[in-house]
Amino acid sequence: MHIRAVRLDELPALQDIERAAGQCFRDIGMPEIAEDEPLPLDELARYHHTRLAWVVANDHDAPVACLIADRVDGNLHVEQVSVHPDSARRGVGRLLLDHLATHARSEGAPALTLTTFTQVPWNAPYYARCGFQLMDDNRLTPGLRKIREREAAHCLDRWPRACMRRAL
Repeated sequence: MHIRAVRLDELPALQDIERAAGQCFRDIGMPEIAEDEPLPLDELARYHHTRLAWVVANDHDAPVACLIADRVDGNLHVEQVSVHPDSARRGVGRLLLDHLATHARSEGAPALTLTTFTQVPWNAPYYARCGFQLMDDNRLTPGLRKIREREAAHCLDRWPRACMRRAL
């Protein structure tokens, strides 16, 4: 497996990976998350054009995981990281996060940020093992506050959520 930039013709595959990865939420009583539609193709294309979208490709060069990021308040923000269940539990997500950290350092960004569910084992506890730390709400940057507001408007706050930061 190797990491590379996503190609435009692979954007539907990113949607498929996100759908498949989301199904595990159904098993923990969060079917609304499992049923949530992935980002539309035009939005995924925006990440491609900003060069903030990567995939882990298998031996046949087919994507099995993806990460998309944004620039938020001087940091790189993990918008979405998804690993197809067939490739899960092999360090693929951590590989993508470490790749983003390397990219962020090359841009001079001091940290990675993300928002996540705090009580889902493959969310906040996993990210903590990857070097992220929970942020107090009173220390959120303006951009992170806007992201959290959008998430609340999308009803994601029905389950405990938080921002996390990984210093680089």
